[in-house]
Amino acid sequence: MRPETAAIHAGARIDPHTGAVIAPMVLSTTFARHEDNELISEFIYSRTNNPNRQALEQRLATMEDATYAVTFASGLAAAMAILQSLSPGDHVLLSPDMYFGVRVQLESLYSRWGLQFSTVDMTDPEQVAAAIRPHTRLIWTETPSNPLVKITDLRCVADLAHSVGAICVCDNTWSPLIQKPLDLGVDIVMYSTTKYIGGHSDLLGGAVIARTDSQTMQRIRLFQQIGGAVPSPFECWLMLRSLATLPQRLEAHCRNAMRLAEFLACHPAIEKVHYAGLPTHPQHALAASQMSAFGGMLSIELKGGKAAALKTIAGLKLFARATSLGGVESLIEHRATVEAGHAHFPDSLLRVSVGLEHPDDLIEDFSNALAQLAT
Repeated sequence: MRPETAAIHAGARIDPHTGAVIAPMVLSTTFARHEDNELISEFIYSRTNNPNRQALEQRLATMEDATYAVTFASGLAAAMAILQSLSPGDHVLLSPDMYFGVRVQLESLYSRWGLQFSTVDMTDPEQVAAAIRPHTRLIWTETPSNPLVKITDLRCVADLAHSVGAICVCDNTWSPLIQKPLDLGVDIVMYSTTKYIGGHSDLLGGAVIARTDSQTMQRIRLFQQIGGAVPSPFECWLMLRSLATLPQRLEAHCRNAMRLAEFLACHPAIEKVHYAGLPTHPQHALAASQMSAFGGMLSIELKGGKAAALKTIAGLKLFARATSLGGVESLIEHRATVEAGHAHFPDSLLRVSVGLEHPDDLIEDFSNALAQLAT
């Protein structure tokens, strides 16, 4: 099935009892047995499996052209499951420009457990190759990166990982559907489904997806079931609802982001626009080779530093000053404030999640806010 069809039909079924086209939520935590003590269905207990979660995992796997998906209660729970599949003494290689929550997990939790990690510029394959150690078991990529929108050559980095027996993971949260890391040689794709997949800023979730089952995926599944960080039936039901419109929403997010990026790139108050869809982006050609569109996220740097950045977001009316991304509403945040001591970028930087409003209204809102910098 093509993505638009899979987003609606994969994992779906007509309810055999009522004929309901949309499968009902199954809120029961436990499932009964026959008189001979055999299970009535494949379900035993909702922590280990649930009809709504099963349908969600089937749909996510199908949309990724994969066969195996494991869902979690949050994106960080999904990341934790991947790290938990490793062993003490293993080495993880990652980029300094990435979602800081994963780095905090490694620093605060897994370094005490004996997991080692180091950072390297993932945009430079030579540096990646030089940073690999004999006990490197995982290379963690995120492209476009958060928040500087750097692009990693996934084919190259996956080959480097495989050359030393490591696995390559891609956090694809910013780019569902428009980037298919598994097609580029990546072993595991991770999502914070809270973002574009959920798409309405009203639920938390995470997912780990692979082309086939493996020992690593079995350990990730075990961590899901034994650790208990599972999404509720209601969250799974909401996620299935949201997936049906993901292809159309993403198309609009990408279109609006391109329009806004083009406007901001020409504005005299803007020092730099980080958006891979702009021909001026240093890795535009690479992004175009592994993405079908350039996403709904961009970052900008203001010429007046932190003060100008904060004055700009204070003057915006349509952009909510809030953390997160991928919802129907546009959001903006001063990322250095959010990441505090973990920031690896200028304090003049603003991260923008471009929503589904009319792009002319978003451009006008920015125009008005930036005009206030001159007063």
